[in-house]
Amino acid sequence: MSTFVTGYPLVFAALCGLGAMMVLAFGVWLVSIAKQDASIVDSVWSTLIYLGGAVYVLALPQGGPRTFWVLVLAALWAIRLAAYITWRNWGEPEDRRYVDIRARNQPDYERKSLYLVFEMQAVLAWIVSMGLLAAVAGGSAWGWPDSLGVSVMLFGLVFETVGDAQLAAFKGNPDNRGKVMDKGLWYYTRHPNYFGEFCVWWGFYLMALSAGGWWAIVSPLLMSLLLLKVSGVTLLEKDITERRPAYRGYIASTNAFFPGMPKKS
Repeated sequence: MSTFVTGYPLVFAALCGLGAMMVLAFGVWLVSIAKQDASIVDSVWSTLIYLGGAVYVLALPQGGPRTFWVLVLAALWAIRLAAYITWRNWGEPEDRRYVDIRARNQPDYERKSLYLVFEMQAVLAWIVSMGLLAAVAGGSAWGWPDSLGVSVMLFGLVFETVGDAQLAAFKGNPDNRGKVMDKGLWYYTRHPNYFGEFCVWWGFYLMALSAGGWWAIVSPLLMSLLLLKVSGVTLLEKDITERRPAYRGYIASTNAFFPGMPKKS
């Protein structure tokens, strides 16, 4: 078995994955028009990435020793995230981020949303999925970076799952209306869910690196950028203190991303 699948087979697999993801995004776009809700794309974000990983395995001429673990771990991540976001958004109006996009792109937003929201999400998901492609395309023996990568990935998955569960329980208590969640993992970081995602994709990259796919670093770098500067921390906190003044104190005392002990006032 070759050390790493390169050349035409790798490009072919990558393009097959991109095509499958764009087809799925197109289908979800059609549903969004009927529902008048573009935020449903968030529920399929993880499915887009996992679909790419599954297609890579089918399109590559051979699999490596990491294929099983990559597919299983990615499935755990994708199912958990898709189920949580779907449950969280069920029965809710369109997310305000997409309401803003809709308002800025009138008239004919429905048509524009195909490329502004859905196919753009497919392309971003495809780039993130390069870590999966690199990991399954490598034929080198399992090494310590793989074991470390699995550990980091699972740590991130548990971290974000616990953080989401704690926040859901907090919001589900009427006594907490108007309060800031600063308990549990949220005591150490304002965004444990985002930090968990960060760990998941750097974990997958360690497996890709062990397989010889150093170039897949674009995957965790893009995810880190999205989490920190684009659709994650920066966007969520852009105007949060105007809507929730109590959040100012939370920002002053608690790390935005990487967990740490709160700052003393």
